[in-house]
Amino acid sequence: MSKREVRFFNTTGPCNPDMHYMLPPEERLVGAQLHRYIKDQLYWVLHAPRQTGKTTFLQSWMREINAGTEAVSCYVSVERCQGIAEPERAMPDLCKAVQEYAEWAGLPVPELKTSAPNSMLSEVLGDWAKLLAPQPLIVLFDETDVLVEGTLISFLRQLRGGFATRAAGVFPVSIALVGLRDLKDYITAAKGGVPVNPGSPFNVKSDSAYIVNFQKDDIGRLFAQRTAETGQQITTEALDYVYEQSRGQPWIVNSLFQRATMRILDAESAETVTIEHIRQAREQMIEARETHLDTLVYRLENPAIRKMMETFFAGTLDLNIADSEGFRLCRDLGLVDIEDGSPIIANPIYREVLARQITYSPQLNIPKPDWKWAKADGTLDMDALLRNFQEFWRNNSETWEEMSDFTEAFPHLLLMAFLQRVTNGDGRIEREYAAGRGRMDLAVYYKGAWNIIEIKLLRKNKIFAAVKDEGVRQVLQYRERIDPTAPCYLVIFDRRPDKPDWAERVTWEQAAAVTVVGC
Repeated sequence: MSKREVRFFNTTGPCNPDMHYMLPPEERLVGAQLHRYIKDQLYWVLHAPRQTGKTTFLQSWMREINAGTEAVSCYVSVERCQGIAEPERAMPDLCKAVQEYAEWAGLPVPELKTSAPNSMLSEVLGDWAKLLAPQPLIVLFDETDVLVEGTLISFLRQLRGGFATRAAGVFPVSIALVGLRDLKDYITAAKGGVPVNPGSPFNVKSDSAYIVNFQKDDIGRLFAQRTAETGQQITTEALDYVYEQSRGQPWIVNSLFQRATMRILDAESAETVTIEHIRQAREQMIEARETHLDTLVYRLENPAIRKMMETFFAGTLDLNIADSEGFRLCRDLGLVDIEDGSPIIANPIYREVLARQITYSPQLNIPKPDWKWAKADGTLDMDALLRNFQEFWRNNSETWEEMSDFTEAFPHLLLMAFLQRVTNGDGRIEREYAAGRGRMDLAVYYKGAWNIIEIKLLRKNKIFAAVKDEGVRQVLQYRERIDPTAPCYLVIFDRRPDKPDWAERVTWEQAAAVTVVGC
């Protein structure tokens, strides 16, 4: 069974529902690939993270099919059945959804003739196919991953029952099951974690497709359509920054473009969009915590996802990470990706949103600084800030750590909260963290100047000098990417169970061009 890349180019979003740009050549190519599912009468799966254009793609493809004579198609969302495990409760609602979407699409509405939940859907789909004969029927079921336990099993059994007899006037010839996960993943979940048997009657799919993010060139072509329509230009530097920050995630690309062109600049402006406009749009988007980003934050309440995020913040190595439920959930949600063979947070926007959310509560409890942390020229006095953090860490860390949900990443989170408390409104913090890195890198930009910080942990059986030497090399390499002239700091937290007293732990020394701060 193959996996096919389905890329749908669409920038519709919340800022302006009328702003709608697509790339027609690629959309036609996708349509040409997908028509094979009709010709070969396949049942197939389309899966991708939230806010990547699945629903928009399905409805667009439905309209394309219905504009021709090859078949009749209908989009049906089963979201109303979310979390209902009992087929006798869920199936009437699911069949009602079929009827309502048939009416919405202007198609004949099938009748519900039975009250037996385990044959109800099959009979409705069969009746629907008869009403549309001689044209074959294609059904695009969206949000199928919300179906659980007995409802999911009944749903798939009824599709499997009609699969063998599928034909025009008999049963839908092609069915798409669309959601966050591939079919085998949520069948396994429905069966209490038992993997799918290769000979299982649930094995109805013939193919699996997924929607991929935009590539850098795609983003440029999308904005080029706005340029053709309005004359507004965008700099290459700004386009590169959009891709860097979004990694091509469609919702983020859309939000950055719309905020830059319709909020940072006036909607009627022809002024060229620059990287500074995109930076302001990025900050607005993060601060606004629109629904897509807020949903990601809400997921942190799941213990498996919270544990996975702590692995990323602390940079710890987890040899079983790929087998964990938290990792699979994060992949399904689009929170996590694989880059150069290593798991990472999917894009810098997500990294920033998650870090700010997790550090927000500590930040509120940190007193307003009453010490001088700005130099005479207005730039950040990082020496003064980190010396005060050392004092704060010494006085508060043990008590605060007892209340934290993130024991392993607690030092990283508290230092970030401390920095955010000072830089809010006048600066920004760029962060790099990933599982297995053994460190977190921070680039603090304030009033036109950078400061570079690396955080490392001194663990059991490790030697301070070795951790320091490794950290100095790493932070200097990181500085080269940001600003080779920026001041550099290496903050080492002693996490050994037999750590010495505070007088020995709280240190300040120079190593090459790096200030080493012991905590």
